[in-house]
Amino acid sequence: MKFAVLSGKGGTGKTLVSVNLAAVAKDSVYVDCDVEEPNGHLYFKPTEIETETVAIKIPIVDEDLCLGCRKCVDFCKFNALAAIVNKLLVFDDICHSCGGCIMLCPSNALTEKDKVIGEIKTGISEEVKVISGILNTGEASGIPIIKDLMKKTANEKRMTLIDCPPGSACIVMESIQDADYCILVAEPTVFGLHNLQLVLQLVKLFNKPYGVVINKCMESENLIQTFCIENKIKVLSKIPFESDLGAINSDGEIAAKSEKYNGLFSELLQAVVKEVEHETVTHS
Repeated sequence: MKFAVLSGKGGTGKTLVSVNLAAVAKDSVYVDCDVEEPNGHLYFKPTEIETETVAIKIPIVDEDLCLGCRKCVDFCKFNALAAIVNKLLVFDDICHSCGGCIMLCPSNALTEKDKVIGEIKTGISEEVKVISGILNTGEASGIPIIKDLMKKTANEKRMTLIDCPPGSACIVMESIQDADYCILVAEPTVFGLHNLQLVLQLVKLFNKPYGVVINKCMESENLIQTFCIENKIKVLSKIPFESDLGAINSDGEIAAKSEKYNGLFSELLQAVVKEVEHETVTHS
């Protein structure tokens, strides 16, 4: 089973949920797809770390072969190419590595070279395999790293928790494509409700089954719970807004390892597995 954990914005508790579900599942895989700011490893503190680079292909020009026709410049919608005084310039930092300019070049003046945009670190934390993607600062897109992360989990038989990037952009779409179920984490505020609605549109677009975890719950009126009831959305769990949990989390510790919170995350995992099994039976 693969579970993708999403939130409409950062700071909602997405990593809190992902890390603790992977911990209570024990023999599991945790995948940190928040490649701009990965921090799941701070909780797991993995050992036996293996690192591999992720590279994309970018164009390189042979000035002797270039005809100055500007076909490549006119094609590039990202303005990664410019012809100045009959000299073709390539701006690596904004190239999206689509390869179209190379295909269009009538004189084969453009070829490809590798550009490293980040890395993937794989390690072990007790029974949990921890895989983290890291995008180099200033790079245009982390999608190539996400794709490599997903390839690494394609044949995994163990339960896999995918800690998605925040928001609902293309990089999030790439993270949830292979997920069996989506867990949407939201906090009970006006902004939390707005961002939940955005990410809800995304999972519906991909036709993924989903449920909601409400984080930072207090006894006052809960906007998220009301919204879920009105729209017949499954509330998987309500995580209390408690100083003890906040302290554990801010110290980089796994809350599920404490007696007080182990039951909370174990019950959440059971609820998610039950939902997936129900979906499987319903659609079989």
